[in-house]
Amino acid sequence: MSRAEHSSEDRARFERDVIPQLGQLYPAALRMLVQETSVKAYAAFAQFTPGTNLRAWLNRILTTTFINVYRKRRREPQQALGSDLQEWQMSADRLTPPVPSAEAEALDRTTDSDLLRALRDLPGEFRTAVYLADIEGYPYREIAEIMGTPVGTVMSRLHRGRRKIREQLLAGGFGAPRAESSGA
Repeated sequence: MSRAEHSSEDRARFERDVIPQLGQLYPAALRMLVQETSVKAYAAFAQFTPGTNLRAWLNRILTTTFINVYRKRRREPQQALGSDLQEWQMSADRLTPPVPSAEAEALDRTTDSDLLRALRDLPGEFRTAVYLADIEGYPYREIAEIMGTPVGTVMSRLHRGRRKIREQLLAGGFGAPRAESSGA
């Protein structure tokens, strides 16, 4: 079978099987995009100026979210099967059990709730900067626009916010089970 025949068969099958399903994907895609927009709006709501156009502000967040996701996906390399394996999992000696790095072990012990708790406990300006940079992947320039601050301020808040999260995680045993403090 020639390449052209394979391509035309795939195209015909795609048009027959996939195209009719696309209409059902739109509502789900829109829900996900609107959900992402609402999370970002909530994180940056303290920077919204009351009395200005809220709809325009939300639409800007929506548009920026879509563009950033698109750009991020374009920059990512195509992933091959098995590319999610860690380097330590691909040991040359298959008889020797793999030994994860200390960082990998610490990250394995850190739960999402530990990270979310540490993020939630940050002061607002640090929390917003860390959230927009590390969770949403915004570049510093766009974070500065959203927060209405200079890029240098964003960089400083990120550095300090990340340091505070690291300190909280280390103080809590880096995800190890711990007793709740009485001050919580």
